Amino acid sequence: MRRERSPVSGAPVEAAEAVWSCPFDFAEALEFDPLLRKSLEEHPVARITMPYGEGEAWLVTRYDDVRTVTTDRRFSRKAVTGRDFPRMTPEPIVQSEAINLMDPPAVTRLRGLVAKGFTAGQVERMRGRTERVVDDLLTAMAAHDAPDLFAHLASPLPMHTICEVLDIPEPDRKRLRHNALTMMNIGAAGKEAAVRAKAELRAYFTELTAERRRAPGQDLISSLATARVGDDLLDDRELAVMAMVLLITGQDTTTYEIANLGYLLLTRDDLLSTLRDRPELLPRALDEMLRHIPFRKGVGIPRVATEDVELGGVTIRAGDVVHVSYLTANRDAEKFPNPHDIDLTRPAVPHMTFGWGSHHCLGAPLAEMEMRVALQALLTRFPGLRLAVPPEDIRWNTTSIWRHPLALPVTW
Repeated sequence: MRRERSPVSGAPVEAAEAVWSCPFDFAEALEFDPLLRKSLEEHPVARITMPYGEGEAWLVTRYDDVRTVTTDRRFSRKAVTGRDFPRMTPEPIVQSEAINLMDPPAVTRLRGLVAKGFTAGQVERMRGRTERVVDDLLTAMAAHDAPDLFAHLASPLPMHTICEVLDIPEPDRKRLRHNALTMMNIGAAGKEAAVRAKAELRAYFTELTAERRRAPGQDLISSLATARVGDDLLDDRELAVMAMVLLITGQDTTTYEIANLGYLLLTRDDLLSTLRDRPELLPRALDEMLRHIPFRKGVGIPRVATEDVELGGVTIRAGDVVHVSYLTANRDAEKFPNPHDIDLTRPAVPHMTFGWGSHHCLGAPLAEMEMRVALQALLTRFPGLRLAVPPEDIRWNTTSIWRHPLALPVTW
């Protein structure tokens, strides 16, 4: 078959089947990946290859098609188990027993148990503690000249919060954070380190959850160890992997989103001044900014078609791997007119930043609360807050799946 070059990445594609090479490594500030944009606008269901894993996959980009794949029982997360599926990282991040690789009704059972730890009432009760932590972090930040907003606020706040929720001992947190970061790296040379990091996290949480099973406390792990839905109780492996997943997802994405939100506000004077003048708009603005920000570089855990499915004008065959892009779904013009603009008057349409369907992030209410508290405190405490360097001098992460500034020097 004749080889050509991708119209965006310049990588080889098959002329007859238009198989796109997708490294998903675009990291230019918060600009939208041109490869994803072209796929959304011209090839909404496309065949792709990725840096790691065997074979090809489908990339689904439109909002309604993404919603179909994430809710239709003919697309299975469980069927991914044991497959060397196309992905961004040398070692698969997901654990085989994790909720991330379950289908209904199994995932529904686990979500019912885990959701007990993220009820609106429990998140609201944590708000006061989060406000005190943010206040302490900003007090420490204020003692520095041109401090780094990433290091002083974005990085420590989510880690502190999720470790408080899980009651992770203070001496253990730095090592756990290091292992979580290692698992997210996309370089091939990091495979052995990623395998080791995953094993260490697994061993740590196996021991910790066993302790909480024997002597439960007031933390979320203890709640999960004893929570029941009918006669259902998490078994030991499920509990250990769930605690591990909660740590990773509870601090990584929130850290990077706080940093991205800070960068966006500090490079958009119109948006920043609007929120300073009308702080009541912060919840709506946060929702719109979360829709707008390309919070990661590509895709996550795929699904496998269990039978032939017609989607977006093509036939996805049984056994095919299917990736969805929440980033492009959030930029679909059919759902969000002028999708690349930030519009605080935009009609409310649910965005997909926290996923969709049975794998929508259970910790989303906690993450949104942390982000809102952090932004509100910044706007209130530092009315003259601004970047201490030109935006073009900000360096961005290029080594992992996440899109975020490595440092965010500020002044006021």
